[in-house]
Amino acid sequence: MRDILVTLIVLGSLPLILKRPYIGILMWVWISVMNPHTQGWGFAATFPFAAIVAGVTFVSLFFTKESKGLPLTPVTWIFIAFVLWMNVTTIFALYPDDAYIQWNKVIKIMLMTFVTLMLIKTKKHVQLLILVIVVSLGYYGVKGGIFTIKSGGVDMVWGPEGTFIGGNNEIALALIMTIPLMHYLQIISPNKWVRHGLTAAMLLCAVAALGSYSRGALLAIAAMGAFLWLKSRQKAGLGFLAVLAIPPLLAFMPDQWSLRMDSINTYEEDESVQGRFNAWWMAYNLAKDRPLTGGGFEVAMPELFYRYAPNPIDIHAAHSIYFQALGEHGFVGLGLYLLLGFMTWRTGSWIIRSTAKRDDYMWAYNLATMIQVSLIGFAVGGAFLSLLYFDVPYYLMAAMVATRLLVEKELKEKAALAVIEKRSGTQRQLGNLNPSQSQRIAGDSG
Repeated sequence: MRDILVTLIVLGSLPLILKRPYIGILMWVWISVMNPHTQGWGFAATFPFAAIVAGVTFVSLFFTKESKGLPLTPVTWIFIAFVLWMNVTTIFALYPDDAYIQWNKVIKIMLMTFVTLMLIKTKKHVQLLILVIVVSLGYYGVKGGIFTIKSGGVDMVWGPEGTFIGGNNEIALALIMTIPLMHYLQIISPNKWVRHGLTAAMLLCAVAALGSYSRGALLAIAAMGAFLWLKSRQKAGLGFLAVLAIPPLLAFMPDQWSLRMDSINTYEEDESVQGRFNAWWMAYNLAKDRPLTGGGFEVAMPELFYRYAPNPIDIHAAHSIYFQALGEHGFVGLGLYLLLGFMTWRTGSWIIRSTAKRDDYMWAYNLATMIQVSLIGFAVGGAFLSLLYFDVPYYLMAAMVATRLLVEKELKEKAALAVIEKRSGTQRQLGNLNPSQSQRIAGDSG
């Protein structure tokens, strides 16, 4: 039944995509982030829904008369440079065959991110994009939260198998990133029942994140919560809510969960943590040897660990977006990735400064704030996970760019209109005065 439902939704969307190409982006995000076909057990599990949606979107993009130019902002230029550099490092990859397989997966995500930048243009588009991300990840948050409550927190929460968020740590970070986006939808929703439903969903996402037993997620949610409190205009209310909600959630979790979280304080004795450190040293030493290009995609190989890692037999993936970028794309790749994050953050800060005192742009102010909160969670949690190519942060980058361009354009138009109205008012005033008074006022205004 699930297979049929997903198939009907995807095939039913194709005529809409041909008419409105931005719908293709929304469908792509839904399929790539939620992976709804993995929730079935029949033919849909291996059906190429994403390829079909992408193909129809490109056809629609080619024929549409709507605006579809790539916004050439500083963020976009850095993103272009980062993607181009991935291609360069693939040419010089240490393991070309393995690197090509991974490149083929990653470049599709990056290509569709470019299409997202081209098609997501309006306030409606941006808010629909956020809604699709929230629905796609929130499904697993609500489901995982209920599962954790029913099991008493004994059983671990996992994501959909075979996806970016399939592991317990990965799904936890994705859910943490979703909570601020849910809060944004809660802020802009006029329906009180929707707001209450989103409150419940946020709590269930938090419970599911705890139920993942992810220590990195705990650090991420702490950092994100602290930043959210600092950015909030209702610090007292938010602090009171945290005091009410956090202790019961922590008390609900079983002793085995507490023991795992306490191991953060004894990381020197934890094999998993030491394995991460080993992988980080391997990536750093590899980048020192190949500072420009790194090793290319797929460097978690026994030969490289034997050559570059302190413990050659403890082979792990990078388990860090930063060391993953360093090991696979060298210091240049890491620099471009960090610069991309910094400029995306600066874009959000510009939106916040420009709209802070304007009620007509509170949607943009709150969106930029919540995306920044979400990115804080990813920046902290991603330090312990190999999620360099996780697509959601790139979609949030696109939403930030689209929002800034939209706000910037409208503010300029309103400023120009205000100047015209001021000049018209002056001219009307001059028309009602005698010649000597008109000359004096015209001279003052000039």
